Amino acid sequence: MMMNNTLAQLRELKLAGMVSAVEEQLCSSASTALCFEERLALMVDREVNQRGDKRRAALLKKAGLKYSQACIEDVDGRAGRGFERSAMMSLALSRWVEEGTPILLTGPTGSGKSWLACALAQYACRRGHSALYLRTPRLAEELRILHGNGGFSRWLAAVARTDVLVLDDWGLAALDGPTRSDLMEVIDDRAGTRSTIVTSQLPVEHWHAWIGDATVADAILDRLLSRSHRLVLKGESLRPRKAASAASAPTADSEPIKPSATTGKSR
Repeated sequence: MMMNNTLAQLRELKLAGMVSAVEEQLCSSASTALCFEERLALMVDREVNQRGDKRRAALLKKAGLKYSQACIEDVDGRAGRGFERSAMMSLALSRWVEEGTPILLTGPTGSGKSWLACALAQYACRRGHSALYLRTPRLAEELRILHGNGGFSRWLAAVARTDVLVLDDWGLAALDGPTRSDLMEVIDDRAGTRSTIVTSQLPVEHWHAWIGDATVADAILDRLLSRSHRLVLKGESLRPRKAASAASAPTADSEPIKPSATTGKSR
């Protein structure tokens, strides 16, 4: 009866991890060989781990990654991709988030830029950092809505606090004046304090012309390129395709199959 009351009190305190640990110890004869300190340590450890799992799940959900299951353990380091797997792992395991290091991933379509960006952001979430995924071509419309409903300042502040920002498909669509100015604000708020991952088919040397306004381009690139880690991906597209026989027919079946947003397939 006393233990039932204790368990009920633990549930009221929302200590679900400790409840699970206590119930397991009650059912395990081996736990009787442990001293009080050891049993208490196991219960506290379970609670800490369970809370950590919930927080990581919440961070991943809030990040909205295009490839939410992408993880650095599955990185495809085959020859000819422009990088070695060991170098990618060293980068992921370094202090790039804490040091606010920008990571610039460029290369042809299908080379795995977005997947790698999501894998890095996903690992950052697993380490307890916040992340946010944005597609640059959609920013103009989203920013117009935010300005229209008065939510831009609040959104800008939230992005500034986010540890890792992924700007996917940078340079894919032309920038208008207002979007260019807003993008400058986003980059400026993060410079030197928060990490930004940029993926682009456009080589870095062409970014200045894409941004358009020379003064704004100088300011954005000065903040992005300083202390950045650059990776130029190479090789053929990694996107799976239909069988060659089906591809020979001039129908929709000949189009590349887009990878699922939930797949964890290595890239």
